[in-house]
Amino acid sequence: MPRTPNRPQTPQPSPPDPASGFGAYLRARRAQVTPEQVGLGAATGIRRTPGLRREELASLAGISLDYYVRLERGKETRPSPAVVDALARALLLDRFEHRHLRELAARACTPEPPLPEGSVACPQLLVLLQILRPSPAYVVSRTLDLLAANSGVLPLFAGLADWPARQRNFARYAFLHPLARAVLGDWHEQARACVGRLRVLAGTEPGAPDLTALVDELLAKSPDFAELWNRFDVRPHAPDPKTFHHPDVGDLHLGYESLPLEHSPKQRFVIFFAQPGTGDHDKLRTLDEKGAADAAGSADTDAHASSYSPTASRRRP
Repeated sequence: MPRTPNRPQTPQPSPPDPASGFGAYLRARRAQVTPEQVGLGAATGIRRTPGLRREELASLAGISLDYYVRLERGKETRPSPAVVDALARALLLDRFEHRHLRELAARACTPEPPLPEGSVACPQLLVLLQILRPSPAYVVSRTLDLLAANSGVLPLFAGLADWPARQRNFARYAFLHPLARAVLGDWHEQARACVGRLRVLAGTEPGAPDLTALVDELLAKSPDFAELWNRFDVRPHAPDPKTFHHPDVGDLHLGYESLPLEHSPKQRFVIFFAQPGTGDHDKLRTLDEKGAADAAGSADTDAHASSYSPTASRRRP
């Protein structure tokens, strides 16, 4: 009896190395700092890569070159807080970037499995969303999936309602929806902040399936996303008012807040608002009414379709 040849085994991807996130972030930020920015004077000699050389950064941070190389290559996974802080100062990191470097160092030292995240918003938040109308407010997951929203949100982000609910993600909207660049007055800032949030998550939850799928999709479909992703910028949204160039109601200038949720720490509560009695507030009311009417129309359509479904027809005597 002929023997069945052994099939080659498909190699399984190894789990992400937590230390690699710390080293990758150091490399990326080192490339973005010039010698002039840190007081080293004009660069001399041929420089193979942009930014600081390893020996320059090590000297600025007060550590040996060999130790720094081990950190960047993931061979050393237990830098002291003093070393992390010294590297942050040498790299001119702001407070958000500094905090991210500390988180990466902590995870490289003691990796922990990520906490589970609920895919739905808790019931009391649904009540709060309605109370806040006509201010558009919503709840997002850690990967920026839209989990819950009041009736003003879908009309505000023009075109978002065209996508099925499972596809509604604000990073996907910013980079892949054809209307996003025209609607978002500060598109570059909003796009950068979306990438920054995903970058922070990639540092603390490397290999998370939902995050990996989203990032792979955006890398494949958006060169702009790929360029920002490779910058390792982790700064959050600026607290400035947001401008929308809306196709139905014209320009809106709105206040903005994004808040963590105490009982769902991986979700965030986001609200846009305007002073009552202003033109912007009136426009929000118009969008809210449109969203409520669209939702009611969709519910009526669904009910009508179900009443004439084959299953319903067979149940009639």
